[in-house]
Amino acid sequence: MKITGMTTYPVAPRWLFLRIDTDEGIVGWGEPALEGRIRTVAAAVDELSELLIGTDPLRIEASWQLLTKGGFYRGGPILASAVAGIDQALWDIAGKFHGVPVHDLLGGAVRDRVRMYSWIGGDRSIQVAEEAAQKVADGFTAVKMNASAQMRPIDTPEAVDRVVQRVAKVREMLGPSRDVAIDFHGRVSTPMARRLLPLLEPFQPMFVEEPILPEHAANLASVVACTTIPIATGERLYSRWDFRAAFESGIAVAQPDISHAGGISEVRRIAALAEMHDVFMAPHCPLGPVALAACLQVDFTIPNLLIQEQSLGIHYNGLGTDLLDYLVDPSVFAYHDGWVDRPRAPGLGVDLDEKAIVTAAAWGREHEHEWRTPVWWHEDGGLAEW
Repeated sequence: MKITGMTTYPVAPRWLFLRIDTDEGIVGWGEPALEGRIRTVAAAVDELSELLIGTDPLRIEASWQLLTKGGFYRGGPILASAVAGIDQALWDIAGKFHGVPVHDLLGGAVRDRVRMYSWIGGDRSIQVAEEAAQKVADGFTAVKMNASAQMRPIDTPEAVDRVVQRVAKVREMLGPSRDVAIDFHGRVSTPMARRLLPLLEPFQPMFVEEPILPEHAANLASVVACTTIPIATGERLYSRWDFRAAFESGIAVAQPDISHAGGISEVRRIAALAEMHDVFMAPHCPLGPVALAACLQVDFTIPNLLIQEQSLGIHYNGLGTDLLDYLVDPSVFAYHDGWVDRPRAPGLGVDLDEKAIVTAAAWGREHEHEWRTPVWWHEDGGLAEW
Protein backbone atom coordinates (compact mmCIF):
# COMPACT_ATOMS: atom_id res chain seq x y z
CA MET A 1 0.00 0.00 0.00
CA LYS A 2 1.27 3.48 -0.92
CA ILE A 3 0.22 7.02 -0.09
CA THR A 4 -1.12 8.69 -3.24
CA GLY A 5 -2.38 12.06 -2.05
CA MET A 6 -2.73 14.48 0.88
CA THR A 7 -5.42 17.18 0.91
CA THR A 8 -6.20 19.81 3.55
CA TYR A 9 -9.60 21.41 4.20
CA PRO A 10 -9.80 24.54 6.40
CA VAL A 11 -13.27 24.84 7.93
CA ALA A 12 -15.01 27.04 10.46
CA PRO A 13 -14.77 27.66 13.30
CA ARG A 14 -10.96 27.15 13.35
CA TRP A 15 -10.27 23.61 12.22
CA LEU A 16 -8.11 22.05 9.52
CA PHE A 17 -8.94 18.57 8.27
CA LEU A 18 -6.43 16.41 6.40
CA ARG A 19 -7.31 13.55 4.08
CA ILE A 20 -4.62 11.01 3.13
CA ASP A 21 -5.43 8.73 0.18
CA THR A 22 -3.84 5.38 -0.64
CA ASP A 23 -3.67 3.21 -3.74
CA GLU A 24 -5.81 0.58 -2.01
CA GLY A 25 -8.68 3.00 -1.47
CA ILE A 26 -8.22 3.29 2.30
CA VAL A 27 -8.57 6.92 3.43
CA GLY A 28 -7.21 8.34 6.67
CA TRP A 29 -8.29 11.58 8.34
CA GLY A 30 -6.31 13.86 10.64
CA GLU A 31 -6.66 17.30 12.15
CA PRO A 32 -3.40 19.29 11.92
CA ALA A 33 -5.04 22.43 13.28
CA LEU A 34 -3.25 25.32 14.94
CA GLU A 35 -5.74 27.96 15.96
CA GLY A 36 -5.03 31.24 14.21
CA ARG A 37 -2.38 29.73 11.93
CA ILE A 38 -4.40 27.35 9.76
CA ARG A 39 -2.93 28.45 6.42
CA THR A 40 0.60 28.22 7.78
CA VAL A 41 0.09 24.66 9.00
CA ALA A 42 -1.60 23.71 5.72
CA ALA A 43 1.52 24.93 3.88
CA ALA A 44 3.69 22.85 6.22
CA VAL A 45 1.56 19.76 5.53
CA ASP A 46 1.94 20.39 1.80
CA GLU A 47 5.73 20.61 2.14
CA LEU A 48 5.89 17.46 4.24
CA SER A 49 3.75 15.58 1.72
CA GLU A 50 6.78 15.55 -0.57
CA LEU A 51 8.41 13.14 1.89
CA LEU A 52 5.40 10.82 2.13
CA ILE A 53 3.80 10.48 -1.30
CA GLY A 54 4.66 7.01 -2.56
CA THR A 55 5.61 5.61 0.85
CA ASP A 56 3.95 2.89 2.93
CA PRO A 57 1.39 4.50 5.32
CA LEU A 58 1.70 1.60 7.75
CA ARG A 59 5.29 2.53 8.63
CA ILE A 60 3.98 5.13 11.07
CA GLU A 61 7.01 5.44 13.33
CA ALA A 62 9.41 5.62 10.40
CA SER A 63 7.28 8.40 8.92
CA TRP A 64 7.13 10.24 12.26
CA GLN A 65 10.91 10.15 12.58
CA LEU A 66 11.35 11.35 9.01
CA LEU A 67 8.87 14.20 9.37
CA THR A 68 10.24 15.47 12.69
CA LYS A 69 13.97 14.89 12.16
CA GLY A 70 14.40 14.90 8.39
CA GLY A 71 14.92 18.65 8.33
CA PHE A 72 17.70 20.68 9.90
CA TYR A 73 15.21 22.96 11.74
CA ARG A 74 12.95 21.05 14.09
CA GLY A 75 10.16 21.47 16.59
CA GLY A 76 7.80 24.34 17.26
CA PRO A 77 4.03 24.60 16.95
CA ILE A 78 3.78 24.77 13.13
CA LEU A 79 5.84 21.69 12.35
CA ALA A 80 4.55 19.73 15.34
CA SER A 81 0.93 20.49 14.40
CA ALA A 82 1.49 19.46 10.79
CA VAL A 83 3.11 16.21 11.93
CA ALA A 84 0.31 15.67 14.46
CA GLY A 85 -2.42 15.68 11.84
CA ILE A 86 -0.45 13.46 9.50
CA ASP A 87 0.24 11.01 12.33
CA GLN A 88 -3.46 10.86 13.23
CA ALA A 89 -4.37 10.10 9.62
CA LEU A 90 -1.75 7.36 9.35
CA TRP A 91 -3.08 5.67 12.50
CA ASP A 92 -6.59 5.97 11.03
CA ILE A 93 -5.39 4.17 7.90
CA ALA A 94 -3.66 1.48 9.96
CA GLY A 95 -6.77 0.80 12.02
CA LYS A 96 -8.95 0.58 8.92
CA PHE A 97 -6.40 -1.67 7.19
CA HIS A 98 -6.41 -4.12 10.11
CA GLY A 99 -10.13 -3.70 10.79
CA VAL A 100 -9.69 -2.60 14.42
CA PRO A 101 -9.86 0.65 16.41
CA VAL A 102 -6.53 2.38 16.91
CA HIS A 103 -6.54 1.64 20.63
CA ASP A 104 -6.31 -2.07 19.81
CA LEU A 105 -3.12 -1.37 17.86
CA LEU A 106 -1.75 0.56 20.86
CA GLY A 107 -2.03 -2.41 23.20
CA GLY A 108 -5.74 -2.53 23.89
CA ALA A 109 -8.05 -0.64 26.22
CA VAL A 110 -7.32 -0.26 29.92
CA ARG A 111 -10.78 1.20 30.67
CA ASP A 112 -14.32 1.03 29.35
CA ARG A 113 -15.26 4.73 29.42
CA VAL A 114 -13.64 8.14 29.70
CA ARG A 115 -14.78 11.08 31.82
CA MET A 116 -15.28 14.32 29.88
CA TYR A 117 -15.45 17.94 30.94
CA SER A 118 -17.17 20.91 29.33
CA TRP A 119 -16.41 24.63 29.14
CA ILE A 120 -18.45 27.37 30.81
CA GLY A 121 -18.29 31.10 30.41
CA GLY A 122 -16.13 33.31 28.30
CA ASP A 123 -13.45 35.58 29.63
CA ARG A 124 -15.74 38.19 31.17
CA SER A 125 -19.02 36.34 31.66
CA ILE A 126 -20.63 36.94 35.04
CA GLN A 127 -23.33 34.28 34.55
CA VAL A 128 -20.92 31.52 35.43
CA ALA A 129 -23.17 29.80 37.96
CA GLU A 130 -26.05 29.68 35.48
CA GLU A 131 -23.78 28.31 32.79
CA ALA A 132 -22.41 25.69 35.16
CA ALA A 133 -25.98 24.67 36.01
CA GLN A 134 -26.69 24.15 32.30
CA LYS A 135 -23.66 21.89 31.94
CA VAL A 136 -24.83 19.86 34.93
CA ALA A 137 -28.25 19.61 33.29
CA ASP A 138 -26.46 18.35 30.18
CA GLY A 139 -25.00 15.55 32.29
CA PHE A 140 -21.43 16.75 32.87
CA THR A 141 -19.83 16.27 36.27
CA ALA A 142 -16.84 18.52 35.59
CA VAL A 143 -16.50 21.96 34.02
CA LYS A 144 -13.65 24.30 33.19
CA MET A 145 -13.75 28.08 33.32
CA ASN A 146 -11.42 30.97 32.61
CA ALA A 147 -10.28 32.70 35.77
CA SER A 148 -10.39 36.19 34.27
CA ALA A 149 -9.82 38.41 31.29
CA GLN A 150 -6.52 40.27 31.11
CA MET A 151 -4.83 41.11 34.40
CA ARG A 152 -2.18 43.66 35.27
CA PRO A 153 1.22 42.27 36.22
CA ILE A 154 0.38 43.15 39.83
CA ASP A 155 -3.35 43.74 40.01
CA THR A 156 -5.64 45.30 42.60
CA PRO A 157 -7.42 43.59 45.49
CA GLU A 158 -10.66 44.25 43.59
CA ALA A 159 -9.40 42.31 40.57
CA VAL A 160 -8.28 39.46 42.78
CA ASP A 161 -11.67 39.39 44.47
CA ARG A 162 -13.42 39.17 41.09
CA VAL A 163 -11.49 36.01 40.30
CA VAL A 164 -12.24 34.50 43.69
CA GLN A 165 -15.94 35.33 43.49
CA ARG A 166 -16.31 33.83 39.99
CA VAL A 167 -14.89 30.55 41.23
CA ALA A 168 -16.94 30.70 44.44
CA LYS A 169 -20.18 30.99 42.48
CA VAL A 170 -19.37 27.95 40.36
CA ARG A 171 -18.25 25.86 43.32
CA GLU A 172 -21.45 26.70 45.20
CA MET A 173 -23.54 25.62 42.23
CA LEU A 174 -21.59 22.41 41.59
CA GLY A 175 -21.46 21.31 45.21
CA PRO A 176 -18.83 18.93 46.59
CA SER A 177 -19.57 15.99 44.26
CA ARG A 178 -18.58 17.70 41.00
CA ASP A 179 -15.36 19.29 39.76
CA VAL A 180 -14.29 22.67 38.51
CA ALA A 181 -11.01 23.35 36.72
CA ILE A 182 -9.70 26.90 36.33
CA ASP A 183 -7.76 28.12 33.32
CA PHE A 184 -5.37 31.02 33.96
CA HIS A 185 -4.54 30.90 30.21
CA GLY A 186 -1.09 32.36 30.79
CA ARG A 187 -2.72 35.72 31.51
CA VAL A 188 -1.33 35.91 35.01
CA SER A 189 2.21 36.91 35.96
CA THR A 190 4.27 34.73 38.27
CA PRO A 191 3.75 36.99 41.33
CA MET A 192 0.01 37.21 40.64
CA ALA A 193 -0.22 33.44 40.32
CA ARG A 194 1.45 33.08 43.70
CA ARG A 195 -1.08 35.53 45.17
CA LEU A 196 -4.18 34.00 43.56
CA LEU A 197 -3.57 30.28 44.00
CA PRO A 198 -3.69 30.14 47.81
CA LEU A 199 -6.93 32.17 47.75
CA LEU A 200 -8.55 29.58 45.46
CA GLU A 201 -7.60 26.59 47.63
CA PRO A 202 -10.87 26.61 49.66
CA PHE A 203 -12.78 25.78 46.45
CA GLN A 204 -10.63 22.70 45.78
CA PRO A 205 -10.29 23.00 42.00
CA MET A 206 -9.54 19.81 40.13
CA PHE A 207 -6.58 21.74 38.70
CA VAL A 208 -5.44 25.22 37.68
CA GLU A 209 -4.31 25.28 34.07
CA GLU A 210 -1.38 27.23 32.65
CA PRO A 211 -0.89 29.45 35.72
CA ILE A 212 2.07 31.12 33.99
CA LEU A 213 3.33 31.38 30.44
CA PRO A 214 5.34 28.42 29.12
CA GLU A 215 8.34 30.65 28.46
CA HIS A 216 8.54 31.22 32.22
CA ALA A 217 9.03 27.52 32.90
CA ALA A 218 11.92 28.32 35.24
CA ASN A 219 9.34 29.79 37.65
CA LEU A 220 6.95 26.85 37.48
CA ALA A 221 8.41 24.94 40.42
CA SER A 222 7.93 27.96 42.70
CA VAL A 223 4.31 28.26 41.55
CA VAL A 224 3.69 24.57 42.22
CA ALA A 225 5.27 24.95 45.68
CA CYS A 226 3.04 27.87 46.69
CA THR A 227 -0.24 25.92 46.62
CA THR A 228 -1.96 22.62 47.30
CA ILE A 229 -3.99 22.98 44.09
CA PRO A 230 -2.87 20.53 41.37
CA ILE A 231 -1.12 22.50 38.62
CA ALA A 232 -1.72 21.63 34.96
CA THR A 233 0.10 22.76 31.84
CA GLY A 234 1.07 21.61 28.38
CA GLU A 235 -1.17 22.92 25.60
CA ARG A 236 1.77 25.04 24.37
CA LEU A 237 4.36 22.30 24.74
CA TYR A 238 4.97 20.33 21.56
CA SER A 239 7.14 17.31 22.37
CA ARG A 240 8.35 15.06 25.17
CA TRP A 241 11.47 17.23 25.37
CA ASP A 242 9.34 20.33 25.96
CA PHE A 243 7.57 18.55 28.81
CA ARG A 244 10.72 17.52 30.67
CA ALA A 245 11.09 20.76 32.66
CA ALA A 246 7.37 20.78 33.49
CA PHE A 247 7.55 17.26 34.89
CA GLU A 248 10.61 18.14 36.92
CA SER A 249 8.82 21.19 38.36
CA GLY A 250 6.21 19.01 40.07
CA ILE A 251 3.09 19.62 37.98
CA ALA A 252 0.19 17.25 38.63
CA VAL A 253 -1.53 17.24 35.24
CA ALA A 254 -0.09 17.20 31.69
CA GLN A 255 -2.19 18.62 28.86
CA PRO A 256 -0.58 17.90 25.50
CA ASP A 257 -2.76 18.70 22.52
CA ILE A 258 -2.92 15.78 20.10
CA SER A 259 -3.17 18.22 17.18
CA HIS A 260 -0.15 20.25 18.31
CA ALA A 261 2.19 17.81 20.05
CA GLY A 262 3.13 15.35 17.31
CA GLY A 263 -0.09 13.36 17.22
CA ILE A 264 -0.97 9.98 18.68
CA SER A 265 2.60 8.69 18.52
CA GLU A 266 4.12 11.52 20.57
CA VAL A 267 1.26 12.00 23.03
CA ARG A 268 1.56 8.33 23.95
CA ARG A 269 5.23 8.89 24.76
CA ILE A 270 4.44 12.03 26.76
CA ALA A 271 1.91 10.00 28.76
CA ALA A 272 4.53 7.37 29.55
CA LEU A 273 6.95 10.02 30.80
CA ALA A 274 4.14 11.61 32.82
CA GLU A 275 3.46 8.28 34.50
CA MET A 276 7.11 8.12 35.59
CA HIS A 277 6.59 11.43 37.46
CA ASP A 278 3.18 10.52 38.94
CA VAL A 279 1.57 13.05 36.61
CA PHE A 280 -1.89 12.50 35.15
CA MET A 281 -3.14 13.25 31.65
CA ALA A 282 -5.94 15.64 30.70
CA PRO A 283 -5.34 16.10 26.96
CA HIS A 284 -6.09 19.55 25.60
CA CYS A 285 -8.78 19.43 22.89
CA PRO A 286 -10.92 22.52 22.16
CA LEU A 287 -10.89 21.50 18.49
CA GLY A 288 -12.84 19.33 16.07
CA PRO A 289 -14.10 15.76 15.83
CA VAL A 290 -10.95 14.15 14.42
CA ALA A 291 -8.79 15.61 17.18
CA LEU A 292 -11.22 14.38 19.83
CA ALA A 293 -11.43 10.94 18.23
CA ALA A 294 -7.62 10.72 18.25
CA CYS A 295 -7.52 11.80 21.91
CA LEU A 296 -9.97 9.10 22.89
CA GLN A 297 -7.96 6.39 21.16
CA VAL A 298 -5.01 7.36 23.37
CA ASP A 299 -7.15 7.89 26.47
CA PHE A 300 -8.38 4.32 26.40
CA THR A 301 -4.83 2.95 26.42
CA ILE A 302 -2.97 5.03 29.03
CA PRO A 303 -3.17 4.13 32.73
CA ASN A 304 -2.65 7.70 33.99
CA LEU A 305 -5.66 9.43 32.42
CA LEU A 306 -7.47 12.01 34.56
CA ILE A 307 -10.11 13.47 32.25
CA GLN A 308 -10.64 14.57 28.63
CA GLU A 309 -11.47 18.03 27.29
CA GLN A 310 -14.04 18.32 24.47
CA SER A 311 -15.48 21.27 22.56
CA LEU A 312 -19.21 20.61 22.22
CA GLY A 313 -20.87 23.97 22.79
CA ILE A 314 -17.60 25.80 23.45
CA HIS A 315 -17.70 29.55 22.87
CA TYR A 316 -15.32 29.33 19.90
CA ASN A 317 -17.77 27.27 17.87
CA GLY A 318 -19.59 30.10 16.13
CA LEU A 319 -21.00 30.46 12.62
CA GLY A 320 -23.46 27.66 13.35
CA THR A 321 -20.77 24.98 13.41
CA ASP A 322 -20.04 22.60 16.25
CA LEU A 323 -18.25 19.38 17.11
CA LEU A 324 -20.80 17.00 15.59
CA ASP A 325 -21.56 18.84 12.36
CA TYR A 326 -19.11 16.95 10.13
CA LEU A 327 -19.90 13.45 11.38
CA VAL A 328 -22.07 10.94 9.54
CA ASP A 329 -22.92 9.32 12.89
CA PRO A 330 -22.66 11.78 15.82
CA SER A 331 -23.58 9.05 18.32
CA VAL A 332 -19.90 8.06 18.55
CA PHE A 333 -19.55 11.03 20.91
CA ALA A 334 -22.74 10.36 22.87
CA TYR A 335 -22.06 11.40 26.46
CA HIS A 336 -23.71 9.49 29.29
CA ASP A 337 -23.61 11.31 32.65
CA GLY A 338 -20.40 13.04 31.57
CA TRP A 339 -18.71 9.90 30.23
CA VAL A 340 -18.13 8.53 26.73
CA ASP A 341 -17.94 4.84 25.91
CA ARG A 342 -15.06 3.14 24.15
CA PRO A 343 -15.26 3.52 20.34
CA ARG A 344 -15.52 0.24 18.46
CA ALA A 345 -15.25 1.22 14.79
CA PRO A 346 -11.97 0.72 12.90
CA GLY A 347 -9.36 3.45 12.79
CA LEU A 348 -10.10 6.61 14.75
CA GLY A 349 -13.70 5.49 15.05
CA VAL A 350 -15.38 8.41 13.26
CA ASP A 351 -17.00 8.55 9.83
CA LEU A 352 -16.61 12.06 8.41
CA ASP A 353 -19.11 13.71 6.08
CA GLU A 354 -16.67 14.61 3.32
CA LYS A 355 -19.27 16.48 1.28
CA ALA A 356 -19.99 18.77 4.23
CA ILE A 357 -16.26 19.32 4.78
CA VAL A 358 -15.62 20.24 1.13
CA THR A 359 -18.62 22.60 1.14
CA ALA A 360 -17.50 24.27 4.37
CA ALA A 361 -13.93 24.69 3.12
CA ALA A 362 -15.20 26.34 -0.09
CA TRP A 363 -17.44 28.68 1.93
CA GLY A 364 -14.52 29.67 4.13
CA ARG A 365 -12.32 30.50 1.16
CA GLU A 366 -15.12 32.50 -0.51
CA HIS A 367 -15.79 34.54 2.63
CA GLU A 368 -12.13 34.78 3.64
CA HIS A 369 -13.03 33.31 7.01
CA GLU A 370 -10.24 32.34 9.35
CA TRP A 371 -10.24 32.58 13.12
CA ARG A 372 -7.54 34.79 14.61
CA THR A 373 -6.21 34.95 18.13
CA PRO A 374 -7.81 37.99 19.81
CA VAL A 375 -5.47 40.87 20.56
CA TRP A 376 -6.00 42.47 23.96
CA TRP A 377 -4.64 45.71 25.35
CA HIS A 378 -4.08 47.02 28.86
CA GLU A 379 -5.62 50.32 29.88
CA ASP A 380 -2.25 52.03 29.32
CA GLY A 381 -2.14 50.87 25.69
CA GLY A 382 0.34 48.05 26.27
CA LEU A 383 -0.20 44.56 24.88
CA ALA A 384 -1.99 42.15 27.21
CA GLU A 385 -1.86 38.36 27.23
CA TRP A 386 -4.89 36.69 25.72
